[in-house]
Amino acid sequence: MLEHDSPAAVVQRQLDAYNARDVDALLATYAPDARQYEYPATLLASGHDEFRPRFAARFQEPDLHARLLQRVVMGKLVMDHEVVTRNFPEGKGSLELVAIYEVVDGRIRSQSVQLGAKRLDAPAA
Repeated sequence: MLEHDSPAAVVQRQLDAYNARDVDALLATYAPDARQYEYPATLLASGHDEFRPRFAARFQEPDLHARLLQRVVMGKLVMDHEVVTRNFPEGKGSLELVAIYEVVDGRIRSQSVQLGAKRLDAPAA
């Protein structure tokens, strides 16, 4: 396996594409039949046709940004602890999350996400 295809490198490309709001680059990191779950097993989306509109909608948020706090790699699994800045209907804020990626043959095969509490930013004075 080339270093470029290591599970950590694939997940880093996914994070970089997410922060660049580049849906095509993002989808290129996922297997065509990949699945996204809310941890532990609630299916959110399956395959690129379902991923694309979900990401395209999210990428409309002007303040969207994921900040990696910690990454753990064990074989084909990559676990990221992140804080994601979002634009919620109630205002700008953030979510803490843990994402678990399974990377097979240089592509993300599955992603499970556990969301933490939503935190809204203090209103501007």
